Amino acid sequence: MKLTDLSKLGVPVGVVGIVMLLIVPLPAALLDLLIVVNISLGLVILLTSMYVRKPLEFSIFPSLLLVLTLFRLGLNIASTRLVLSDGYAGEVINAFGHFVVGGSLIIGLVIFFILVVIQFVVITNGAGRVAEVGARFTLDAMPGKQMAIDADLNAGIISEDEARRRRSEVAAEADFYGAMDGASKFVKGDAIAGIIITLINLVGGISIGLLQNGMGFADAIETYSLLSVGDGLVTQIPALLMSVSTGIIVTRSATEEDMGTSTSNQLSQSRIALLIAGVAIMALGLLPSMPKIPFFAIGILLLIAAIQIGAQEKKDKLAEQLKEASERQRPPAEDTPESLIEDMRVSALEVQLSTDLVDLVNTSSEDDLLARIKGLRRKLALELGMVMPPVRTRDSMELPPATYALRVSGVEMARGQLPLGRVLALGDDLDTLPGDATVEPVFGLAGKWVPQEMRFAAELAGATVIDRASVLITHLSWLISTYADKLLSREDVRLLTEGVKAVNPSVVEELIPSILSMGEVQRVLAGLLSEGVSIRDLSRIYEALALRAQSSTQPEHLIEAARLAISPALVSAYAKGGSVKVVTLDPGLEQSLLEALRPGEEGTQLLLPNALLELLLRNYVGVRTQCEEKGYTPALVCAPAIRFALRRTLTLQVPDAVVLSYSEVTRAAQNVESVGVIRQFELVGE
Repeated sequence: MKLTDLSKLGVPVGVVGIVMLLIVPLPAALLDLLIVVNISLGLVILLTSMYVRKPLEFSIFPSLLLVLTLFRLGLNIASTRLVLSDGYAGEVINAFGHFVVGGSLIIGLVIFFILVVIQFVVITNGAGRVAEVGARFTLDAMPGKQMAIDADLNAGIISEDEARRRRSEVAAEADFYGAMDGASKFVKGDAIAGIIITLINLVGGISIGLLQNGMGFADAIETYSLLSVGDGLVTQIPALLMSVSTGIIVTRSATEEDMGTSTSNQLSQSRIALLIAGVAIMALGLLPSMPKIPFFAIGILLLIAAIQIGAQEKKDKLAEQLKEASERQRPPAEDTPESLIEDMRVSALEVQLSTDLVDLVNTSSEDDLLARIKGLRRKLALELGMVMPPVRTRDSMELPPATYALRVSGVEMARGQLPLGRVLALGDDLDTLPGDATVEPVFGLAGKWVPQEMRFAAELAGATVIDRASVLITHLSWLISTYADKLLSREDVRLLTEGVKAVNPSVVEELIPSILSMGEVQRVLAGLLSEGVSIRDLSRIYEALALRAQSSTQPEHLIEAARLAISPALVSAYAKGGSVKVVTLDPGLEQSLLEALRPGEEGTQLLLPNALLELLLRNYVGVRTQCEEKGYTPALVCAPAIRFALRRTLTLQVPDAVVLSYSEVTRAAQNVESVGVIRQFELVGE
């Protein structure tokens, strides 16, 4: 049989053996072996809990705690049976009863009750409270963590597999802390059972010695009381180890280091603290009647540690200064024509970072900004159907500290803050957290930049916590989606067309260049992107353009034809809960808009009197606000002839206005639900 098969059978066989302990009498030699196994398992679990980096690495601990608690109770029953029946329970219990406590009943009872107090009053109560609070806060923080994962997935920062892994980790964390909340009660019950069993052994043993074995009172006490105390100590020591393990597990925070390394690093981070402590300990040794050797020995060790930490800090500071000096002395690059041309080139997309934010571009980290931009490129390609242009990342001495700027074609379009050593917490109840209040740049949510070490506390408070790189990537994603029509170059259109030609050559040959030029196709695709329409289905778009261009090559007509061709995908993007919620126009108002249509250089436009234009915008905003208060954003549906001009008019006040035509909605065969009507002189919400 393989070792893996044996390991699978180990726990079930062990549990069955524990049940047998409750029924079958054991010989003293076997009881000695099982007691040693019990103590060894307690030590192994205690040390394992110290070396795990985060609690989930020891997720089996709650179940293991239950099994080992049952094991100790089984040993208690087996030892009680031997003590009361034979007056002998093996060498281990005998050694604890005579050698460990010096053969004194009073000393044994005192040590036993001290162990019980330490376990029951101090460790178990504290660990149980921490487990209860941890379980409650973990469950409260689950929605925020799930939202953060969804935000990273939508921004292209992580893949589907990574998002699935993180969701399962969040669920496992909630299950673990919930199980630990219940498992801590096992330890508490074990302590109570230990006291009761020891008292039963004392009373029962003395009674058997007096009444059944005919012993004198002194002999009965000497024989059975020491065995009972030894039995209690043998079981309380591993129980205490398990209690300490429980406390360590529930109080550990997720770190990249084990407990020993974290403790050493964090206790040695302050040279001044060690220096003051060393001097204070030596001063205590100078008090009268104080033993000077231990005080001075410990004080000197603390002073030596402080001196070594100070020397290491000086070395690190000197190395940093030498590095900065070498960078300053590096000869400037030669001003060759090629280098000047490269510096003169205007990048389509550019991310400028202040000099203190260059740590974001760290190729050795999984949170590297460049790696996240690569993931964003794939996400936008699948969503918009366009290839995101290369992003030029550079530092800028002109930006204020902790500031980044996003540029499109050399023009700054957005700017934000990324304070060093901080994370962005989004939520409603952030007053208890330290940090600087801010507003999230994309969605306008209220937030606060909190210290990075307060991340776990912010999550427990129910906030959604976002790291600095994610904030920048989300802002960049919004910028690209907003200015996608300006970022689509003619070279991009050529590459996209070659991709269509590889799978559908006939439609490309029919359209380009015989009917439309590459520039005219670019104008149509840019028009679609400006309205937030994905151009991913290029084959269908080109087919519609080839048919429509035979009668008209006006960009507006071509855009409407392309929208109609992909209307099922277009309308489904606005469907929520299986239906598309729409707002319609009053027939009288719609007729007035048709009469107000006028041709223009950029397509048709609405020439309305100022009063009617203001009323139209006010009524649309009113109906939209009513719907948004109910939790959804409606689309405005109108006649195909006025859709283009009406959308251009509404976006003057509402940039993200969605306007569909009757043809698009009916062709998509969606479940359409009318939620409002815009009238010429009043608004009515349905």
